[in-house]
Amino acid sequence: MDEAHYDLPHEECGLIGIWNHSQASRLVFYGLMALQHRGQEGAGITALDSQGQMKDIRGLGLVSEIFKAKDQFDYLQGRAALGHVRYATSGEHSLHNIQPFLFHFEAGDMALAHNGNLVNGRALRRDLEKKGAIFRSTSDSEVLMHLIRHSQEDKFLDQVKDALNQIKGGFTYILLTDQALIGACDPNGFRPLVVGQLANGSYAMASESCALDQIGAEALFDVQPGELIVIDSQGIQRQYYTADRQQAICSMEYIYFARPDSTIHDINVHTARKQCGARLAQEAPAPGADFVVGVPNSSLSAASGYAEAAQLPNEMALVKNQYVGRTFIQPSQEERERGVRMKLSAVRKLLEGKRVVMVDDSIVRGTTSKRIVSLLREAGAKEVHVRIACPPLKYPCFYGIDISTTRELIAANHDVDEICDLIGADSLAFLSEEGLMEGIGLESHAPYGGLCMAYFNGDYPTGLYDYAEEYYRALEEREEKHG
Repeated sequence: MDEAHYDLPHEECGLIGIWNHSQASRLVFYGLMALQHRGQEGAGITALDSQGQMKDIRGLGLVSEIFKAKDQFDYLQGRAALGHVRYATSGEHSLHNIQPFLFHFEAGDMALAHNGNLVNGRALRRDLEKKGAIFRSTSDSEVLMHLIRHSQEDKFLDQVKDALNQIKGGFTYILLTDQALIGACDPNGFRPLVVGQLANGSYAMASESCALDQIGAEALFDVQPGELIVIDSQGIQRQYYTADRQQAICSMEYIYFARPDSTIHDINVHTARKQCGARLAQEAPAPGADFVVGVPNSSLSAASGYAEAAQLPNEMALVKNQYVGRTFIQPSQEERERGVRMKLSAVRKLLEGKRVVMVDDSIVRGTTSKRIVSLLREAGAKEVHVRIACPPLKYPCFYGIDISTTRELIAANHDVDEICDLIGADSLAFLSEEGLMEGIGLESHAPYGGLCMAYFNGDYPTGLYDYAEEYYRALEEREEKHG
């Protein structure tokens, strides 16, 4: 399993669409700024003008680097717009893969933005190419549009439903046509999508509620698993495109990806992380510790919960350079390691001679944890006890997160004691699966409390399709290697 690598484009991205607003493209820009944490490779905005035609601007880099001129928004005038920030975990890093994708058809223009990964995308693409489809990107995001165009259904919405029922995996889509803004969520609801309302009959749809807060929109509801949302001149219509649906929200949204001020299915992300930290303190205390230090920024909530439950001070002994991006979502290992070295510094005056509990949200490859433990020791920490506010990541993710290969997953190949030695800690403990589910606290009767826990236990909510043969072969190889 160490050598296995499932080489298909995974995308953990951010989407926002605006309908019926005179400054639609500007609102999309502000929303993308709020969603920048979901993707730093590139961004794009497509706008629908008063003539029913669409124009777009896309680029590589951060949102603020791409959209920095007033005439860009003059060019993107219109009462509807769609935006996307992209982070790709594999595949080609080029402008061709930056969304939204804009399609010009005889019947009118259409734009598409996608977050997630299709587990049958390779097979669908191969079949579509045999039928004459021409793909312009290496992303699987285009597949939905080709399926829509190849559908035998008469009405457009029926074509969309037909296409959605053919794709498998974790996804949210937003489509922009000259008639409507259309959103859809996969039958398990792996990826979040929330609908909001602005004044005067304007609507928004985004990956996280923090984007709605940024533009002054009121969150109305989360799109449910298997649900199709149509926003047009008549308002909002909600319908399911499939009866085969069961909630399995990606637990990593709560653990790491989403902003702490976002709310996903009525659960505030900060609150969930804090409760997980408190549960971790109960499960894995650190007797004799002087204080708790959270790894900024995504672990600060969990550290707060741990410190309160353990009745320990919570010190800011690690300081982050806020101008360095998230190392977990850097495209290459070399860039991730460079980012770790650049983004954190330790407060020596706090750490000298102290026994500290370092709380982090997860250990993926171990690179970051090893570096931070070393940083704390170099600053004078006497002991470093590492506590992780999620269970060990042992299995690949096939739904859009960059843990698609177990070759790099340290917990897939080492037990807790071995990981502790590898990262140089005095002790190490992870939150239990039960602790994570209870800490997040979704009120769902679905398995695992409505969460996808496959990264921790290998129980995938869907078939693996394109990935199945290689994955099961890798499991056999791992069993032979580790017994």
